[in-house]
Amino acid sequence: MDETSGGLTVYFEDPFWVGVFERISDGKLSVCKVTFGAEPKDAEVWAFILDHYSELRFSPAVEAEGRQTADHPKRRQRNAEKQLQRSGVGTKSQQALQLQREERKTERRQLRRDRRDAEKQRRFDLKQQKRKEKHKGH
Repeated sequence: MDETSGGLTVYFEDPFWVGVFERISDGKLSVCKVTFGAEPKDAEVWAFILDHYSELRFSPAVEAEGRQTADHPKRRQRNAEKQLQRSGVGTKSQQALQLQREERKTERRQLRRDRRDAEKQRRFDLKQQKRKEKHKGH
């Protein structure tokens, strides 16, 4: 069965407000971190979710235990209050964010290397062309 759940935790990480989107799909946790800047209002967060959720770049999936949904409404209320009291992000989310950071770092290195090689090749081709131009007139 394909079951997906998600959550958003907004907290203050000096000097900005940060939102961490967590998405659990088939027992795999993916995370995306968004910096809001000033303290966002509920309407601003909702508008951000509606407008930009599809553009978010989630981390690679990390194995996570599935959360049990309680049937009793009082238990749901207690769990909601516990989540409000809890500050910060879970360790699984932190691991997923770290994995995403490392992945982006390797992408940046690869792009930088490709650009450097392309520039080197362009300079070499220009030198070769100049050499041929010098010998053409004789």
